[in-house]
Amino acid sequence: MRRSRRPVSARVRILTAILTVAGIGLALVGGVTFLVQRQQVLAEIDDRLGNQVERLHSIAADGDPDAPSGPVSLTVDRYADVDAYLQEVVARLVPARTEASFAVVDGSAPIASSTLSGFDVSDDEAFVTRVREDTADGGIRRGTALTDAGTLRYIAIPVSVEGDTRTGVYVRAVDLDASLAPVTTAMTTYVVAGIVVLGVIGIVGWFVTGRLLSPIRHLRETAAAISLEDLSARLPTAGNDDISDLSRTVNSMLDRLEGSVDTQRQLLDDVRHELKTPITIVRGHLELMDPRDQADAAAAREIGIAELDRLARLVEDIDLLAAAEGEQYAMASVRLDQLTARLGELIAVIPDHRWSLAHVSRGRIIGDADRLLQAWLQLADNAAKYTPPGSPIEVGSVLDERGARLWVRDHGPGIPRAARHRIFRRFDRADTKRAVGGSGLGLAIVDAIAKGHGGSCSVDDTPGGGATFTIHLPQTTVDLPAPVRAGDVVMQREATA
Repeated sequence: MRRSRRPVSARVRILTAILTVAGIGLALVGGVTFLVQRQQVLAEIDDRLGNQVERLHSIAADGDPDAPSGPVSLTVDRYADVDAYLQEVVARLVPARTEASFAVVDGSAPIASSTLSGFDVSDDEAFVTRVREDTADGGIRRGTALTDAGTLRYIAIPVSVEGDTRTGVYVRAVDLDASLAPVTTAMTTYVVAGIVVLGVIGIVGWFVTGRLLSPIRHLRETAAAISLEDLSARLPTAGNDDISDLSRTVNSMLDRLEGSVDTQRQLLDDVRHELKTPITIVRGHLELMDPRDQADAAAAREIGIAELDRLARLVEDIDLLAAAEGEQYAMASVRLDQLTARLGELIAVIPDHRWSLAHVSRGRIIGDADRLLQAWLQLADNAAKYTPPGSPIEVGSVLDERGARLWVRDHGPGIPRAARHRIFRRFDRADTKRAVGGSGLGLAIVDAIAKGHGGSCSVDDTPGGGATFTIHLPQTTVDLPAPVRAGDVVMQREATA
């Protein structure tokens, strides 16, 4: 079986990219700098070598400003032959520490400099032979030669004296290795410094990228640790950078997921619990039913149908609750007085109670009118179920700077304080002994609709006994009275006159 390769970490990839770019940049800068400095040194060497022609002319003319330029070919009375002239040239043109000079005449041994400065290459037969061959046509030659003394940059200047048939050559050479030594040293220093800088970048980058990428590492570890049995793992949120913000965002997502999973678990547990009772009842009656007894069969049939109807209502309420929790509401401007009046029309047909609109507020709120009316009707229906027949029930609406409140006030037995924290949960009832039909999801649906509007639900005592259920909606813009125009006032006065 082929083993999968271990993936390269993002930390290594980032550092590799940074070090590669930095290394290429340093190499380019160093290479260009080295080439420029080397070219400057070579240009300076060529200038020094080129000046030798002028100096030879100066010696030949003995300071005559009208001395000709170009290849040296002189007729000077005080020089008997080429040897005499070249000996004086070699003696007067003293080479520097990194330079060498000598002269050769046809068939004669090289004339070497007798000064202590410079170095001597006149005994290098290969180099001397090369110089003679280069200047055989009588022209000045420049070149670079690899000798035992090192790499030399040289100039060879043919010299002739009138009256002497022989041809001499003056040679001036510069040691390139010694001349370029400062540049090479500087480049070596630059390379060492560049390596150190890359090392520092690598060390610092390793810790910085580790710090920046730690949330991603924690995210991987947290994701591996999370399971349906344990959703409590979270990422550390130290820091104030973008990646730390990512940790906080992921934690918020995990909180929502955990809440959603817990809600689904609770729903499944509650549904499983609620389904046990009707299934047990139907099964028990079917097992005890005597199929030969028509009355017994009819009674078992009625009980089974009733329990199935209850299951159908339970499924419908669960569907309503899921829609209320997950639906995107059609938010729009809603006139509160019209919503309250519509509720009054609908509750008037609910029997066995005296309904009244205790307070109607004017103004507009932002919400889904159908969902708000559904939640408000559910509160009214809940009050009708749990209060004695014939008792009064009031409904009303309030709109002020704190927001809107839609309330239903009954005068029944009320809700015990110990049960108020749980009556808005699924399948929870304040009093489980009451023989009132229902799935136990009505108030949970109301709470889901209120939260979908950014609000909440509450229950308080009614003065004199009973419970007041309230849907709290967030603050909205309250309509202000329209401005009164002077013309309208005049017209009203004329109409009443």
